[in-house]
Amino acid sequence: MAKSNSNGKALVIVESPAKARTISKFLGAGYTVEASIGHVRDLPEGAKQIPAKYKGEKWANLGVNVDSNFEPIYITPPDKTKQVAKLKSLLKESNALYLATDEDREGEAISWHLHELLKPKVPVHRMVFHEITKEAINEALASPRKIDEDLVRAQETRRIVDRLYGYEVSPLLWKKVAPKLSAGRVQSVAVRLIVERERERMAFVSATYWDIVGTFAKQQEDKSFNAALVSVDGRKLPSGKDFDAATGKIRDEKLLLLDEAGAQELIERARQASFKVTKVEEKPYTSKPYPPFTTSTLQQEANRKLGFSGKRTMSAAQSLYENGHITYMRTDSTTLSNVAIEAARNLVRSEYGNNYLPDSPRLYTSKVKNAQEAHEAIRPAGHPFELPATLKGKLTDDQFKIFELIWKRTIASQMTDARGRRVSITIEADGIVFQVGGRTIDFPGYLRAYVEGSDDPQAELADKETVLPDLAVDELLKLVGLEPKSHTTQPPPRFTEASLTRTLEEMGIGRPSTYASIIETIVARRYVFKKGNALVPTWVAFSVSQLLKWHLPELIDYQFTAQMEDDLDAISRGEANSVDYLRDFYFGTEGSGLKALLDSKVEEIDARETARINIGEREENGQKRHIHVRVGRYGPFVEETDEQGESLRRASVAEETAPDEMTLACALDLLSQAEQAEEPLGIDPETKKPVFLKIGRFGPYIQLGTPDDDEKPKNASLLKNMTPEDVDFQTALKLLTLPRTLGDDPKTGKDVKAFNGRYGPYVKSGDETRSLPGDLSPLDVTLEQASELLAQPKKSRGGFGASREPVKEFDASPVTKQKVQLFEGRYGPYVTDGETNASLPKGAEADKLTMAEALNLLAERAAKGPSKKKKKSTPKKKAAKKTAPKKKGAKKKGAKKAAKKKSSSPQEADDAPF
Repeated sequence: MAKSNSNGKALVIVESPAKARTISKFLGAGYTVEASIGHVRDLPEGAKQIPAKYKGEKWANLGVNVDSNFEPIYITPPDKTKQVAKLKSLLKESNALYLATDEDREGEAISWHLHELLKPKVPVHRMVFHEITKEAINEALASPRKIDEDLVRAQETRRIVDRLYGYEVSPLLWKKVAPKLSAGRVQSVAVRLIVERERERMAFVSATYWDIVGTFAKQQEDKSFNAALVSVDGRKLPSGKDFDAATGKIRDEKLLLLDEAGAQELIERARQASFKVTKVEEKPYTSKPYPPFTTSTLQQEANRKLGFSGKRTMSAAQSLYENGHITYMRTDSTTLSNVAIEAARNLVRSEYGNNYLPDSPRLYTSKVKNAQEAHEAIRPAGHPFELPATLKGKLTDDQFKIFELIWKRTIASQMTDARGRRVSITIEADGIVFQVGGRTIDFPGYLRAYVEGSDDPQAELADKETVLPDLAVDELLKLVGLEPKSHTTQPPPRFTEASLTRTLEEMGIGRPSTYASIIETIVARRYVFKKGNALVPTWVAFSVSQLLKWHLPELIDYQFTAQMEDDLDAISRGEANSVDYLRDFYFGTEGSGLKALLDSKVEEIDARETARINIGEREENGQKRHIHVRVGRYGPFVEETDEQGESLRRASVAEETAPDEMTLACALDLLSQAEQAEEPLGIDPETKKPVFLKIGRFGPYIQLGTPDDDEKPKNASLLKNMTPEDVDFQTALKLLTLPRTLGDDPKTGKDVKAFNGRYGPYVKSGDETRSLPGDLSPLDVTLEQASELLAQPKKSRGGFGASREPVKEFDASPVTKQKVQLFEGRYGPYVTDGETNASLPKGAEADKLTMAEALNLLAERAAKGPSKKKKKSTPKKKAAKKTAPKKKGAKKKGAKKAAKKKSSSPQEADDAPF
C-alpha cells in the first residue's frame, strides 16, 4: 500500500458516503476518506443561479456561452456549498489528494471539477478501480494516473448538448402543447418509440382463425398427448404471422382458413379416420450460457424476473457496489478478468461438480469501443466470490435478490452447455395431418445454475422438457379426443421497461446507465403511464411526438440520435474536437443546426393541428365528419368536426384511457353520451334546476344546474360499480341528496349522515365513521342500520388489535413469495406483499385493481426505500426582531413568482447519474 507523508494525511475523495465508509476500511490511519456527494459543480438551474456578471448576456439562460466556444458556466449548487467547504478544509490539512471517483465519464468529470474547485497545492493522483476490495484499493493506490481530459470533454459535451436540446426545445412545447413539459435528446426519442408502437396497435386489425387440437395415445396405454392440426389435403393451416396487420386478411390464399363451422366439419371427418405415425424426427441440440451482465441486461432481467423497475435495480446495484459486494455496475462490457474467471470456475467445481465445468474458460466479447467501458462485466467482487447465503442477513431484500441474480449469471457463464434432443412426430389419416414437438434435456449444464427469466432453475427445467412416448413409424394410435380452438391475432405488444431498454441499446440510442432515469422522467412528466408492466403513452405524448416529427424530425430521428452517440464516443477517445462538434450541432451549416431549426417554429407551428390525433371519419348526409382526440388545457377530449374544421361535438376523455382503446366506435359513443348529457334527465322539484348526467375526464357524474347560474353547479359522483346506464332521474336525485342526514343516533344524540366517499360509501356520527358493507347503499341505509354499524368496534387500522380481512387477495408476489393483498387503510386503500405497503394513486378504483398494477405499485414504493421519520426537536426561542412592515400581499406575490420560475425550468435528464 502506498504510504502517505508523515506531515498530515492523504485526502481520498469519492462520490458517496457509503463508498467512503467501505474504502476507509482498507486504508490505514494515514488517509482521510470523504465524499463529494455527487457532482460539486454543474450548469445553473434557472435564472437565480446564474452569476450576476452573465445575467445581461442573451445566452445566459442556457448556462452556456454559445458565442464563445460553448464555454459552460459552472456553479456550485446551493445544497453542495457546505460539503465543498468541508472538502477545502480537509485539503488544507492534507499532504496529497487522491481523486477516487468512478472510472467513467461522470466519475472522471467529478474528479476534474473537484480539481478545478479545490485548486490543490499538494500532489494530485487519479485513483481508479472497478471493485471495492482490499486488493483492488491497494492496486489503485500503487498505480494512480492523471485525469483523462478526453473523458472529461466527452461528459461536458454530452451535458452541454442535453442542456441546449432541453432548454431550447422545451419552451416550444410549453407554447404549443402544455406547460411544464420537457424535451430531451434521448427522452424524446424514447417517447416516440412508445407512441409509434401505440399507433401500430391502433391501426391493427385483428383476425380470427380456427384449428384443432387432437389428443392421442398408444393403443395399449392410457397416457395421452396433444398434437396440433397443421394441414388438410395438402393445404397448411395459417398462424398469426400469416395475417396482414393493417387489414386482418390472410396473406396467402393457398392456406386453409377454417371458421368454427369448418373446424366442426373437419372433426366429424377425423372421427371416422384411423390415425398412425407417419414420421419421427429426432435432432440433438445444445444451448450455450448467457454472458455475464452488463448494465442493460441486468436491468432487463431484473424487470422480467423480479418485476423491478430500472431505478429500483440500479439503486440496489449501486449499494452493492459501494459496499464492496459487486464490481462497477455501469458497463457495456461482457468481459471477465482472469481472476474472476478462475473464481467462477472454482465455484462451478465445488458447487456443481467437474461435469459442469468446461475444459477451458469461456470468453465473452462485446462490440464496445468506448474508453469509459474498459471495465469488466457486472460480477461479484473479489475472489473467491462471496456466497449468497453468507450475505442473506447483511443485505436488504432488494440487494440480496440483485446480488443472487448477478452471482448465478456469473457462475452460469462459466458452465458447460445444456444438451438435449428435440423430437418431432407427424400423425396422419385421410389427408388430415397433426404434429407435436417434444424436448428432452439429457444434460442441464448451465441451466442448473441459471435460467433466464425464472427464479427457480429446477422448476424451469421441468417446464423446458416435453417428454413424448416412444413411437415408431406406421404405429397406429388411439384418437382420444378432438377440440376446436379459436385464435385471434394480437397487436404488437407495448414496450415494457425491459423491452424499451433492449430496443434503445440495440438502436445505439443513449447510454444504458441512463435508461432508468429516462424512463422515470417520461413517467413523471406524464408522457407515459404504466398499465401492469406495460408503458402506455398519454395523449400529450402523441401531441409532442407529432409536433417534433412534423416540424423537427431531425431531433427525434433514430439514426441521427444514434450517430450522436458515436460522435460523443469519438470525443471520449480523443478522435474528435468537442467545440467543433458543439458548433456543428447548435449552429450547423445552411440551417441544419438546432438554433436554425427552432428560429421560425414559434410562428410556423399550428398548435391546434399538432394537438389533434386522428381517430377516423364518418359520413352524414353526404358530408364527411372527422373524429379526433385533442389535447386541451384541461385534459384530452374527443371532437367531431366538419370538412372546414369547425367543431360540431365534444366529449371528455378519461385520463386513464389507453389510446388504442379509443376506436372510432368508442369515440362516437362518447360523443353521443356527451350529447345526451346536454339534455337534462329532469327538473329538480325543490330547486327547479335541471339535472344532468355528465361524462367528465374522471368519469360519469350528476350535475344540478348549469354554469350559467349564479353559483357553481352541485355535482355528485356515481356509486362504485354504478354505470351511466343504471342512472335514471330518481336515482340522480338520490345521489344529489348525499351526504344524507339520517337523524340523531338514539345512543349518542349526535346526527348521523351517509356519504359516498372517495373510497366507498360510509356513515358518520361525530368523529366516528364506519364503512358500509356491500349490501347497504348510502342512498337507502336507515338510521337504525347506521346506528348498529356505528355501535360496532372499529376495525384495526395499523396492525394492532383485531386482525383485518383483506378487501381483495391476489396470487403470491414473485418478490416476497407472500400473497399480495388489498386493504382499506386509514388514509385510503393500499396493497401489501407482506414486506412493502403501497397506497393506491389518487382517484384509483380499488375494486378494479389488477395483480400487475399491484406489483407495479409495490415495486415503485420499495424502490423509494423506507419512509423517513421526522426528528423531534425542541423549538428554540428567538429574540424578537424588528422588521420593516411589508406591503400587503408582497410575500404571497413573491412566492408565486418563485414557484412559477421553478416550474418553468426545462429539464434535460438524459444523462442524469444515479
